[in-house]
Amino acid sequence: MKWFGWKAAGREESRPALDRARSRFASGFGVGEVPRSYEAQVRALYLGNAIAQRAVRLIADGIGDAPLLGPPEIVALVQARSGGQALCASVAAHLLLHGNAYVQLLTDARGDVVELFALRPERVTVEPDAAGWPIAYRYGVGERSVRLVAEDPAGRPQVVHIKAFHPLDDHYGLGSLATAAGAMALHNAASAWNTALLDNAARPSGALVYDPGDGSSLSREQFERLRGEMDAGFAGARNAGRPMLLEGGLKWQPLSLTPADMDFTQMKATAAREIATAFGVPPMLLGLPGDATYANYREANRALWRLAILPLAGSILASLTQALGGWFEGATLSVDLDRITALAEDRERVWAQVGAADFLSAAEKRAMLGIAPVGVGDA
Repeated sequence: MKWFGWKAAGREESRPALDRARSRFASGFGVGEVPRSYEAQVRALYLGNAIAQRAVRLIADGIGDAPLLGPPEIVALVQARSGGQALCASVAAHLLLHGNAYVQLLTDARGDVVELFALRPERVTVEPDAAGWPIAYRYGVGERSVRLVAEDPAGRPQVVHIKAFHPLDDHYGLGSLATAAGAMALHNAASAWNTALLDNAARPSGALVYDPGDGSSLSREQFERLRGEMDAGFAGARNAGRPMLLEGGLKWQPLSLTPADMDFTQMKATAAREIATAFGVPPMLLGLPGDATYANYREANRALWRLAILPLAGSILASLTQALGGWFEGATLSVDLDRITALAEDRERVWAQVGAADFLSAAEKRAMLGIAPVGVGDA
């Protein structure tokens, strides 16, 4: 049975042709000073940005720790660590950042699936057939390249490709990193600006004005000597407030930042909110200023699960279920909503509503709540 239908009889001829061009996102794109390639964006923007890292970790860790429902052997296979990585959390992070996640199904000598491993998406290239449909995946590390077939001779998938929606690409998804790259660059620049201010006592130190009264100017040697003495003895946070001893003809003119110059704090907060929005995380959960009351925080945590974690987890688990169906009959995977602490109030409300419905029988109430019917002989 051809689970993904690439070679199913009668379907090759009826399928439309796909664009065989390489995704623009896979090779990278950007604006202005934002790095163009995915790896460069990760190194320059994501690795040094606390807001982006926390946003991705909140969603990825939530998916990785979510309780699962399904056959024990499938749940154990998905929750097992491969090469030290947590599968669902790694796949979620790849989808959020790159927009694509690739899971390799590793089999033993008998052909049974024994391990699931998430490949780094920037190293994977889709290899299409003449009509543009994927038949293999090329995984490259440095000068080495390995060709991974999409499915084995029995029609069972060997690589699972999970992708976010991209309106202009047939093979690759669009990640949130590309969308938030500008805001992340702005946030990092604001942090660097703040650091520079602290290194200079959080204010411009001022200007040394040479006014001997006769219209003469400093010689080059005198100018270089003064600049060296200023850098060595008065620049930096360690020298903040240190008194100066000025020679004849020199006077100190203090300078200050205008309110517009100091607006970098508001700019940084705005960029942080844009980053949070791009990844789908309520800004309050990232420690950004706002109405940080307990009730609002509780609602924001519920919104994170309802609007970000559960939809992404459903997409990941549905793809893994479809792929594992070739090895496990009746394969199912889903998140056990009854065991999620953040949704306890929603569950309590549903139970109260169902329990108060006098027009429903006990069997109907159990069915609505997902509880098995009472067996014969049960009290």
